[in-house]
Amino acid sequence: MNFSTKESKINKGMLTVIPVTENLRNEILAEKLSDFSISSRVFSAKKDSTLVFEREGKLLLLLGLGTDPEYKTIETSFRRVIAKNHELVENSIHLDFYKTFDSAVVEAAVTGLMLGNYQLDFYKKERKKNFENLEIAVLSTAKNLENSLDRAQKIGKAKIEAFSLVDLPPNKVTPEFLADWAASLARIPQVNVTIYDQKMAKELGLEAFLAVSRGSAKPPKFIVIEYRHPQAKKHIGLVGKGVTFDTGGLNVKTQGMHYMKSDMGGAATVLAATQLIGELGLPINLTTIVPSVENAIDKNAYLPSEVIGSHAGLSIEIVDTDAEGRLILADGLSYLVKNYQVDTLLDFATLTGSAVGTFGYESAALFSNDEQLSQEIQKLGMLIDEKAWPLPIWDVYGKEMDSEIADIRNFHGKPIAGAITAAKFLQAFIHEHPSWAHLDIAGVAFGDGEFSKSKSGTAYGVHLLLKFIENQL
Repeated sequence: MNFSTKESKINKGMLTVIPVTENLRNEILAEKLSDFSISSRVFSAKKDSTLVFEREGKLLLLLGLGTDPEYKTIETSFRRVIAKNHELVENSIHLDFYKTFDSAVVEAAVTGLMLGNYQLDFYKKERKKNFENLEIAVLSTAKNLENSLDRAQKIGKAKIEAFSLVDLPPNKVTPEFLADWAASLARIPQVNVTIYDQKMAKELGLEAFLAVSRGSAKPPKFIVIEYRHPQAKKHIGLVGKGVTFDTGGLNVKTQGMHYMKSDMGGAATVLAATQLIGELGLPINLTTIVPSVENAIDKNAYLPSEVIGSHAGLSIEIVDTDAEGRLILADGLSYLVKNYQVDTLLDFATLTGSAVGTFGYESAALFSNDEQLSQEIQKLGMLIDEKAWPLPIWDVYGKEMDSEIADIRNFHGKPIAGAITAAKFLQAFIHEHPSWAHLDIAGVAFGDGEFSKSKSGTAYGVHLLLKFIENQL
């Protein structure tokens, strides 16, 4: 899509989109349609209301946003313009904003418009119409409009990358694919990417990471991305679970395996967020780690009751091979803390069904040993509808992970407190780092939505990480 701040010649049939808030309905319509009256019974400007009509060769779409719309409301409304009203769109669109709409509104609208062009039909012979070359004139008096447009396009681009990483099939998105995708980020100034293969991972002592990969013909990749800004005052560490497909291992899944291509949702989040931070050139130091494996089954697969090692030097008793995500995250967290002096450590993972059982598909489960960090994530998530809500990590839950034969076990074997005990397992591998947060995004990274008939990626966490990192500056 090509965005411009200059009004282009209005051709017959060109679509003009006018966002209207309920509290300013009369003022906006009076300004944009000065000699034309529309009854409130026809168009109220309530949230999700629309009106399409043609007048003097202009095709007009009024978008109702309700009163004081949140970022997500605006983004979703504009996403529908392309995704659900594509028959109204030809070669160009005018976005006509009222004078009181600030740059945040413009950003949300432009981001949403970009997301509307995303489709799941990657492998269909006949693909849906693509609006990649659509000309879009943004008419607004908002301050720093050019910067807002640039920022919005980079946010949209990053979210689309996160969508596709989750939605593409597992014969496409393999550990090697993720490694190649990450390596491409070296095109961004101040970004360095290192990929550790099986042999190098062995030398680094990433024993838990390697154990999970043993049953797969697809070799594992341990991905390290370093973004360094000369004016940075803080260093943030990110770890994302990169299980490109999860069979459950020898504790094979008995249902829902079709959706396990999404088990690298945490990796998609941190990779796309890293791309976004780098492209925006934010003055922060960022180290992102993605341990990427496929959890498959063959004669070499790791076994229930096996005892394996780990980067942290702790021995781990394997109770359940379907509790594999925490094993690769354990090595990723330990490696990051031991090799980098990060101020704050965050991990994202589609980790447990227990998180879904607790919060459904509305919120991530949030665990942290830093109350201020936890509150900050909660607050920022509410602003952009990427909710995260805390659960306790009391020491008593850690006792559930005690093993008689090893230092710790990977699963407590009980149908209770699954998300909490998983978080306590991870906490054992952060080397007592004082500012850590774990987000279990199993219920929010992939799911049903209005823009596809099947479950699809949500890009949860990409915008949250952007807001969080900007809050550190």
